[in-house]
Amino acid sequence: MPKGPTFSITPRPVREFLGPLRTAAAGMSVQQRFLEAIATNIANAETTKTPDGGPYRRELVTVERDPKTGAISTRAVPDPREGRLIYDPGHPDANEQGFVSYPNVDVNVELVDLMVARRVHEANASVFQAAKAMLKRALDI
Repeated sequence: MPKGPTFSITPRPVREFLGPLRTAAAGMSVQQRFLEAIATNIANAETTKTPDGGPYRRELVTVERDPKTGAISTRAVPDPREGRLIYDPGHPDANEQGFVSYPNVDVNVELVDLMVARRVHEANASVFQAAKAMLKRALDI
């Protein structure tokens, strides 16, 4: 029986090197969900009647982390704020007084949110590319 050090080769150290890639990918995934909600909000900014009967309600995305597993999840919730009422008695969705209930979507706010989400997504993509380049260089050693 040979004497000497024994080494246990397990995949765990390699997984640790992939941590920055996982983190950046999770960030990009979350920002993608924000971008989808913003696009839906902008597309429905003038929708006065949905299948539920009322005007479109702005979607807000919430991000939650499971305290036990640490997994990140996103979900869309409707914005509770009321939309605007505009007097337009000729509109097919006008009420008895001639007012139309419009969605609670402000396109200017959505565009600012879009710019922020896009920048954060780009930052996560840059981190991903930098981590990938560092891992590639480490493999060349």
